[in-house]
Amino acid sequence: MKNDLLGQKLKELRKAKGYTQDYVASALGVVRQTYANYEAGIRKPGYDTLFKLSGILGISMDDLSQLTVEVDRDVYYDAPGPSQSTEDVREFLEYFNNPANMKRFRNFSNLERELFYYFEKISEEDRKEVVAITKMKAHKNR
Repeated sequence: MKNDLLGQKLKELRKAKGYTQDYVASALGVVRQTYANYEAGIRKPGYDTLFKLSGILGISMDDLSQLTVEVDRDVYYDAPGPSQSTEDVREFLEYFNNPANMKRFRNFSNLERELFYYFEKISEEDRKEVVAITKMKAHKNR
């Protein structure tokens, strides 16, 4: 697994952006060692993590999944303009990297953070609907 092409590509893209492993790990909400293991090919990032990495590194999911290591440092990989999903990831990361929010949500899992982030963006009526659905699911799983 040491010659992992995805890991090599993540490393090259990170360096092309001038990011440290610490920075990318923080933006993902993982410890540096976890991210370092992605680059080393020791661990494989899940789909959600790949989605976030594509936003952080400014590359589409399609381009990130092309397992080649050739990265042209003079090419901006998100040239057509950021997709809505990239904008969502960028906003999400900015929200949770805000020091006030980092402290507020430090004990939340990544899934809980994501749920709370989007929950704050919806109307009061939609919030009530989400709570009702959540209650229904909780009762169903008893």
